[in-house]
Amino acid sequence: MTQIPYIPDTAPFTPEQRAWLNGFLAGLLADRMPGRPAPQQNGALAANAEPLLVLFGSQTGSAEGFARKLAKESLARGFAPTVLELNDYELANLPAGGKAVIISSTWGEGDPPDNAVNFWSWLKADSAPRLENLQFAVLGLGDKNYPDFCGASKKFDARLELLGAKRLAPRGECDVDYDISAKNWMEGLWEKLGVAATHGVGVTGSSLPAPAVNGENGGNGTASGAYNKVNPFPARLLKNILLNKPGTAKEVRHYEISLGGSGLHYEAGDALGVVPVNCHELVDEVIRALHCNPDESVKVDDSSVVLREALSHCLEINKPSPEFLAAVAKAAPEIGLAPLLAPERRDDLQKWLWGRGIIDLLNLLPTPFTAMEFLGLLKKLTPRLYSISSSPKAHPGEVHLTVSAVRYESHGRRRNGVASTFLADRVGDTGFVKVFVQPSHGFKPPANGDTPIIMVGPGTGVAPFRAFLEDRAAAGAKGKNWLFFGDQNRNTDFLYEEQLTGWQGSGFLTRLDLAFSRDQPDKIYVQHRMLENAAALWSWLEAGAHFYVCGDASRMAKDVDATLHRIIENHGGKTLEEAKAYVAKLKSNKRYQRDVY
Repeated sequence: MTQIPYIPDTAPFTPEQRAWLNGFLAGLLADRMPGRPAPQQNGALAANAEPLLVLFGSQTGSAEGFARKLAKESLARGFAPTVLELNDYELANLPAGGKAVIISSTWGEGDPPDNAVNFWSWLKADSAPRLENLQFAVLGLGDKNYPDFCGASKKFDARLELLGAKRLAPRGECDVDYDISAKNWMEGLWEKLGVAATHGVGVTGSSLPAPAVNGENGGNGTASGAYNKVNPFPARLLKNILLNKPGTAKEVRHYEISLGGSGLHYEAGDALGVVPVNCHELVDEVIRALHCNPDESVKVDDSSVVLREALSHCLEINKPSPEFLAAVAKAAPEIGLAPLLAPERRDDLQKWLWGRGIIDLLNLLPTPFTAMEFLGLLKKLTPRLYSISSSPKAHPGEVHLTVSAVRYESHGRRRNGVASTFLADRVGDTGFVKVFVQPSHGFKPPANGDTPIIMVGPGTGVAPFRAFLEDRAAAGAKGKNWLFFGDQNRNTDFLYEEQLTGWQGSGFLTRLDLAFSRDQPDKIYVQHRMLENAAALWSWLEAGAHFYVCGDASRMAKDVDATLHRIIENHGGKTLEEAKAYVAKLKSNKRYQRDVY
């Protein structure tokens, strides 16, 4: 069961000192609530500190980061926080009552993230216990561009109420740029909770370092002022290599980026945040559509910048926000957009919007928005997270990415992905790209190098598995390695072919199963190769193998998951329900991990 440790390994104490402090803190509150772990935070707590559960469901680390931030704040306010993944619901012992704060992102079509799936299965079951003794508050992190915004947190909130739990505060919803709204929700929560104790912690951060918070201290335990999401590092782009061969329909590039002088550290399985810059040509088109002066001064977050700067570096000018759509529908009723904004027409809206961007809608307006009207309808330009495709053990001082450049045509216009073409085309203008490390909450190679691993990563999904393999090779790990990789054509799209086949030839990569979908009349995908090797895959799982998936969430990951269940049923001799339970146990034991997008 994953718990946030009392004293991080980065703390300036010997192992013996850390053990003593952890034991002291555990004993201090061990008798506060039977069946529940002692608070998992730094510092000696006041004797009358009130327990507070902080539970998170996180796919990329944002919800986990905010949960840890909230726990840190609660500690200073006199609470005794315990931080757990939602899947650790048995350890949390919600039926025992008390106060709990749940912070969760949403994955797919309103589904919980991987480390909350088992929790939701338990919570929604007919056998779920009554929770009359529990007081709770739920905060959802989401993206309004997706149909079921904060869908997982809505389900959690409604089900907890149905089971008799008492709501401490109204459910909160935060869009992608969640810092301000999440902070406001947290302030309202403290008002509802009241002061838990008359005094705060007895030992402060000057004596014991605060826990690292994802997105705050870069998740690396580095000191204040270090490079992180708020203060990204201007890294030098060393290499930009096209991985596909002539004749391909794709454009996948390998990037090597220097972290020299940054103090940033990462592990295999982590992601790299990239701060993009919008396409210059698109910025010019938007300015022309607005009939504005590119050098006029505008306000962004209370700062004055020229319009071109705001549109280049600060705001999202590709994908229209719900607010922008509503404003366009009102300003141009003749285009028929307004009826599509009704909730029951969301599928029709998505079809109408496919291949259309902000510039297309601006060109439909009878009268342009003013610059400030327009800026007020835009979302902030947010960093993009990419799975790291290198191990720091193999490439000290560097980080590698494997990114597919998004380019296509629709409605008579050439379209470009924001960050993917920024890396491919525009970083070369300066040679620098602003980056930060986003630690993974669980998507990592096994700590024991003898453990076998099975990796399913078609296309750019191979990225973290290149990192896994480099990491295990550098560490001299003896565990068996099995990779399922696929793409369109072997001759043009076999990413990292030389490195992968070299590992296979040496025996380090025990098995390499390939699925190139367009090399034969009937398309073959990685899940088909899994079925062809089902007996061996089952034997690996039974031998303790960890199973990893990276890539497309909407189709590939679902197909692979369904295939995994089928293999466990057929070759494990299990019923459908037993196979589901087997997979749930794999997840709870951290043996089934996904990095999907």
